[in-house]
Amino acid sequence: MNARLLNAALEAAARGWHVFPLRPGTKRPALHGEAACPRTGPCTEGHCKWEQRATTDADRIRATWSYADYNVGIATGPSGLLVVDLDMPKTDSSADAPSGATTFTALCERTGHAVPDTYRVRTASGGEHLYFTAPHDIRLTNTAGTIAPLVDTRAWGGYVVAAGSTTPAGTYDAVSGSVAAPLPAWLLSILKPAPKASQAPSVAVTTQSRRYADMALANETRNVAGAQRGAREAKLFAAARALGRFVAWGDLPRSVVEAALQEAGEATGLPASQCRSTLRSALNWSISHNQQRRAAA
Repeated sequence: MNARLLNAALEAAARGWHVFPLRPGTKRPALHGEAACPRTGPCTEGHCKWEQRATTDADRIRATWSYADYNVGIATGPSGLLVVDLDMPKTDSSADAPSGATTFTALCERTGHAVPDTYRVRTASGGEHLYFTAPHDIRLTNTAGTIAPLVDTRAWGGYVVAAGSTTPAGTYDAVSGSVAAPLPAWLLSILKPAPKASQAPSVAVTTQSRRYADMALANETRNVAGAQRGAREAKLFAAARALGRFVAWGDLPRSVVEAALQEAGEATGLPASQCRSTLRSALNWSISHNQQRRAAA
């Protein structure tokens, strides 16, 4: 038995986080798959996946970790967690590609929020996991790039490698914060599922709104293209926020909006990567906040 790994599992469970074993030295679950399920024990009435078998029971944890030097997985959904994964650029990306932490910090600055102070784990690759308690009344799921490039999230259906685990790339270490803070409202607004539309708009309303959307796209594109140094990114961000509602309503394809504003932003001298990051975060926010069609006037 590896005392360090056992203690890592017990410590996570003591926080109320549901843990399960990962294969020694890896990030892959150590539990059997559905094809190899013996239909015994916890699977007597049907195959139980790792999310269902994750536990906070100290006796079960001790028994499990007595078999091998398992790394520790935390099932984020059952644990009531939303973990923001700030990843590192891939090895084949350009040398100046920003990390997820850099992108996330820039997003916080642009939206007027401080980088959240919460329990953090440095990953084996050099990235970071930011732990937050998820709201009880909203079922959040995993995302990839919804917040920003190289910024993913793990909630229901996902898991993270706990502090104390080790892979060939390095060790997962808790680096700051003693508790997981509540998920900030501005992050929740980006991540929460879009409400279902109650009723499709009439043909007349749809046609009128699409005409208005085309005019808005032309106006906002001109505003961005004419922005002066010092106001360029703010103009780009505001334009994407304004046009995101038309994407949410189906009046404008997102690809059309992104292409037009990307070109206008680059024409002012903004770097292409900065334009893409700004557009992604602003459009994601606007789309999530404009699911219900309102009057366009």
